[in-house]
Amino acid sequence: MKAGARNLITDVPGLRVGNAQDEGLRSGVSVLTGKRPFTAAVQVMGGAPGTRESDLLAPDKLVQEVDALVLSGGSAFGLASCDGVMAGLRDQGRGFAVGAQRVPIVPGAIVFDLLNGGAKDWRDNPYPKLGRTALEAAAEDFEIGTSGAGFGAMTGTLKGGLGSASAVLESGFTVGALVVVNALGAATTGTEGQFWAAPWEMGREFGGLGAAQSYAPGFEPEPMKQQGEATTIAIVATDAALTQAQAQRMAVAAHDGMARAIVPSHTLLDGDLVFAAATGEKPLADPIRDPFQLGHAAACVLARAIARAIYEAQPRPGDLQPCWQSLYGTQSPPGN
Repeated sequence: MKAGARNLITDVPGLRVGNAQDEGLRSGVSVLTGKRPFTAAVQVMGGAPGTRESDLLAPDKLVQEVDALVLSGGSAFGLASCDGVMAGLRDQGRGFAVGAQRVPIVPGAIVFDLLNGGAKDWRDNPYPKLGRTALEAAAEDFEIGTSGAGFGAMTGTLKGGLGSASAVLESGFTVGALVVVNALGAATTGTEGQFWAAPWEMGREFGGLGAAQSYAPGFEPEPMKQQGEATTIAIVATDAALTQAQAQRMAVAAHDGMARAIVPSHTLLDGDLVFAAATGEKPLADPIRDPFQLGHAAACVLARAIARAIYEAQPRPGDLQPCWQSLYGTQSPPGN
């Protein structure tokens, strides 16, 4: 496989991403939408998730397709960002037909960023407006790093952020990932700034520093955050024609990428989850081989997207954590 033209989830044809953030709030929203509704599923593996409409994505439920997926900061307050996205989609005539009405289907998930130093003393919840603004900004090109739902993200060691990556398989399918990294664990291996995801790096998309030269196998991490303060939430997407059950299996496989890129991950204190999206543009040639390879690709692109989120994060006044670029940005790849 090789990286797509943009190395973003929007390399999957027909998908767009919009970001919106508030500098004072130190939080934001990211929205994935498409030209038409797409199949969606979800797999939750963290112990403290925050979701909206996630039960609707089970394969035995009535609705098989959604109009958008939302990733947001703000903890439970951020779930209201889906209201703004729904309002914007309804104005576009989008949504599940119920008589003369249209009900946009907009599942969402949140990260906790209420203790990151931003102004949280709002009177009216700011997230519905941020959600609608993000929807209106949806495009094929978008910013990663300190942007959208990753604007105020933190991890156990470094400043977090919004990441994305893509891959085009020899079969012709495209797979992409979008992720907000606000994890309890670490994306880097220690003092060298090398990424756990290094074995899956393509080119120098997150510095080209290679795998860690040293690792302490007996290391025992301490929880640097409290319950509810940590989460990595992601979307993996493909242009393959998948059923909702097949999409859920892709989400399950994608969690391997999270475990490769963040140590530790899927803890009791994290709300780790992965949405899967399938636009259905390309039929499966082989019902076994193709889903098998799509799951592997989803894990690879998610690991890369997580590293890119940390790598692309930029410093802002009032940061409570250093960003990777400030600490390690002057390093040269091996052999240079």
